[in-house]
Amino acid sequence: MAEILAYPRESAGRLMHTDFLAFRSDARVRDVILRLRQMARKHLPAATYCYVVDGANALQGVLNMRDLLLASPETPVSEIMIKDVVKVSPFTDREELVAIAARKHYLAMPVAEDNGRLLGIINTRNIIDSSEEEATEDLQILFGASAEERAFSPAWFKITRRLPWLTVNLATAFLAGSVVALFEDFIARVAVLAVFLPIIAGQGGNSGTQTLVVVLRGMLMREIAPQNAWKLVRTELFVGFVNGAAIGLITAAAAWLWKGNAWLGLVVGIAMVVNMAAAGLAGALIPVTMKRLGFDPAHSSGIFLTTVTDVVGFFAFLSTAWLLQGKLI
Repeated sequence: MAEILAYPRESAGRLMHTDFLAFRSDARVRDVILRLRQMARKHLPAATYCYVVDGANALQGVLNMRDLLLASPETPVSEIMIKDVVKVSPFTDREELVAIAARKHYLAMPVAEDNGRLLGIINTRNIIDSSEEEATEDLQILFGASAEERAFSPAWFKITRRLPWLTVNLATAFLAGSVVALFEDFIARVAVLAVFLPIIAGQGGNSGTQTLVVVLRGMLMREIAPQNAWKLVRTELFVGFVNGAAIGLITAAAAWLWKGNAWLGLVVGIAMVVNMAAAGLAGALIPVTMKRLGFDPAHSSGIFLTTVTDVVGFFAFLSTAWLLQGKLI
């Protein structure tokens, strides 16, 4: 137990357990089958895999149950073992374990030191449970709550964890509000503009959140690496632009039919394209940048994303309307 606690908190060494079945390479097939039968008679949990080790307890291979049943009882296990074994270091972090489990679909993986010494095994179930816990923590962090907070945490604990990020959110809201304030007199003269402000900001926020969730999952599954991160950013910018063009056309047509002014529809459509393209860019760029700077990419990315979509959406809409005000008034 002390050895396990010596490893980092979210590593394979902490998640592994040392209750596994291993045989020396000179053991016979009959020895393995006899041991399995003894475990069954004692109603002990069945071993997921049987591993083969040498005299120094270094991992040599793993036994396939079908090969055991078909082999001669006197055959050494070294002759029928699978030598190409996927093993992980005790220092492998949880995110990498999740990625390996997703690729290999093994029920368990051996944990071994650099010299090959078998330390324990880690069950895929443990990895899944661990990743589910991390996913829920990231979901809370994404929107400014504490990872440690639970549904029935004490009220004061909730307040002290949420209030700082609510304060940050308030500051960013004032930033977005300051953009609207620049056009306060203009909005007073063209009051219909106020109707479309939440529509443009809301669509940008939704589009950016879609990108953000996909990117965070990609980071968790180790699909995103430094060499392909910028390709991802460019792709999400393009996706945001195309989606913005489609939604912009629909919104522009609705504004035109509703208010009978094609120029208003044009203004709304342009702002929608700009904001959703910016949302796609920000949804990918914010977590990638935070990761590059050494911060948790999930940590309140949603707050920063909302700031971008609100500021860009408001400014794109109101500035375009101001340039075309002669057609709107």
